[in-house]
Amino acid sequence: MITPLDIQNKVFSRSFRGYSPKAVNSFLNEILEDYEKMYKENIEYKDKISMLTDQIRQYNTMEETLKNTLIIAQKTAEEVALNARSKADLIIGNAEDEGRRLIEKTKEEVRDIKDEYDQLRKEMYIFKTRYESFLQSQILSLNNYYKEAEEFLITEVNSVREEQGA
Repeated sequence: MITPLDIQNKVFSRSFRGYSPKAVNSFLNEILEDYEKMYKENIEYKDKISMLTDQIRQYNTMEETLKNTLIIAQKTAEEVALNARSKADLIIGNAEDEGRRLIEKTKEEVRDIKDEYDQLRKEMYIFKTRYESFLQSQILSLNNYYKEAEEFLITEVNSVREEQGA
């Protein structure tokens, strides 16, 4: 993968009228391939985040359903005779344990998703920084090219004038 340092240090061979178009095009193709790869990875990460967000919604729905189920189980336990109360309490206890496990599992998944989101944000910041560095190096390269071209033209004009004056 090309790094901003590779881009900054890239030296093109010179041809009669400047840089070799073949070398420049080849280098731009390398950059394009790497950028496309990063772009595709970014899309994959967005899809994964979307999928994980949908899973969180499902778990939240499940949690709400479990809460509603727990409320119904508690009402039913109050209506049951005294001999069934111990069994109802056992069912409620199991439902609460399952609810806690699911809530804890969901919280862990949310933490994992948040960690992944933070990692993606860091990667996007690194990409942005590298891309800015690349653009700055290209601007610097263009400025140097135009400065050298201007100096060359001035030298050539002065040379022609000296030849005409001599």
